[in-house]
Amino acid sequence: MTETTATSNRMLERVALVLDAVDGSSASASELARRTGLSVSTVHRLALSMVEYGFLRRIDDGDFKLGHRFVRTALESIAAPVLTELRNATGETAQLWIRRGERRICLVTVDSQHELKATLPAGSALELPNGSSGRLLSRDPEALDSVEQHGWVESVGRRTPGLGSVSAPVMLRDQMIATLCLAVPLIRVEASPGLDFGEKVVRAARLIGTELEMGKQL
Repeated sequence: MTETTATSNRMLERVALVLDAVDGSSASASELARRTGLSVSTVHRLALSMVEYGFLRRIDDGDFKLGHRFVRTALESIAAPVLTELRNATGETAQLWIRRGERRICLVTVDSQHELKATLPAGSALELPNGSSGRLLSRDPEALDSVEQHGWVESVGRRTPGLGSVSAPVMLRDQMIATLCLAVPLIRVEASPGLDFGEKVVRAARLIGTELEMGKQL
């Protein structure tokens, strides 16, 4: 076994230890250290990295819980009908995006029924930041200011010429866990993506968060 392989295996063992330690309950870094036998500094550093990649999430009191990679089905099942209703109400493609490291991943998509439409299959990965959802997931200051002011952030031809979008955060317990994006060819935009569709997108994003909270799915 090479030194690199041995190091990788040790890291995987530690990740597995931490995942087992939070299975079914939350835990502080010190409690994780006690459950895993790792030092507090090691487990805290590892846990923060695992948060970045969705293996863990951090709750209000600073404790760690299993992350959204392990509860994706709940988010998908709640979001899909909401996105379908949004698509039907606007005629445009509705997508749910999550962050994974320095990329955003399309978790759910419901395509427009127009011949000319914006479309990306579920599972598509795009680098951050780009587009309205990319800017929001990367916590771009201008995007956050727009959400604070309007509830949404828009993009007009930033990623793809001729394509616009408007996105709103999906919040759960004051944390942004995803973004809801409506993507539309600019030829069908009257004022701007945000002004045309922003209110509907914000309502849909809030509905997903509310249903997650009520169902205690995450």
